[in-house]
Amino acid sequence: MNELAWRTWAEQMATGLVLVDAELRLRWVNPALTEWLELGLRSPLGQPLGVLLGDDGAVAQAARVLTEQRPAQWRGVSLPAASGRQLSADIAVQPFDDGLLLEVHALAEPVESSSPLSATLRGFAHEVKNPLAGLRGAAQLLQRRVDSDDLRALAGLIIDEADRLGVLANRLLHHDGAPQLGPVNIHRLLERLCDLLQAEPAPPRLCHDYDPSVPDLMGDADRLQQLLLNLARNAMEAGAHTLTLRTRIEHGLRVGERMLRMALRVDVIDDGAGVPAALRDSLFQPLVSGRADGTGLGLALSREIAHEHGGELRCASRPGHTVFSLYLPLERAHD
Repeated sequence: MNELAWRTWAEQMATGLVLVDAELRLRWVNPALTEWLELGLRSPLGQPLGVLLGDDGAVAQAARVLTEQRPAQWRGVSLPAASGRQLSADIAVQPFDDGLLLEVHALAEPVESSSPLSATLRGFAHEVKNPLAGLRGAAQLLQRRVDSDDLRALAGLIIDEADRLGVLANRLLHHDGAPQLGPVNIHRLLERLCDLLQAEPAPPRLCHDYDPSVPDLMGDADRLQQLLLNLARNAMEAGAHTLTLRTRIEHGLRVGERMLRMALRVDVIDDGAGVPAALRDSLFQPLVSGRADGTGLGLALSREIAHEHGGELRCASRPGHTVFSLYLPLERAHD
């Protein structure tokens, strides 16, 4: 792969990448690292590597890698962001052409209130970003090369989902913990969910039972979309052949210690095997799964998203009929 082709590929990577020349001056920085270091429109190109690393000791180690032509791994390197914040990263350094290639893996900043689930999810988010970039790039190539409008639409669906998951991963990694609230049309999210499920190799039969009077709510559309997708995938993995998506308005609902004047209820109903009795009390706990190959993160993440929105996730299940009910406050949109 020539350098131009390599740069085209590398610009899509979610991991920060840097090329330096034989004089240890910055030759190229990919967009992911520019964004993470908050450089904005300022270009660091042509400047000494120390501007990026902010540490003479790290620069000396880079010079050693260049001289000895042997790769190195640096752990917990502190990097200065343009805003003055100190960021932490693991950096892989290796000889590349006549200079060096630095691969910068951002580390999560400690958050005192972080739950064990959130810490697990940040680790997962870090690992998933590069595969997502590769998936998006492959879908873009397919979109340009196929002649069928249907196949182009499917490739576009993959690109959109990769972008959405990339946004979620970035929020987890950068600790933008609060949901990004805005008006959300729940029926639009459910229709998007149907599009995603129809793209599955063996999609379930989908039924709709919507209350057209349901108003928009204030929420984070990306996170709520992920919650709904998790519930649907959970149902399919339980052997469901039919999924029913139902919306209703509830009044005077107690969620934890709060009494909601008006709430949205979204039911995801399936005809799968149901929740095993042994798991019902721990169903929403991290790393609890009824499948040998399950991760036990999907329902735990879904409950966390519901709680972020001031809502709740409940389940009622028997073989052949399982209902996951999502409750979300509606008064926020109208207060």
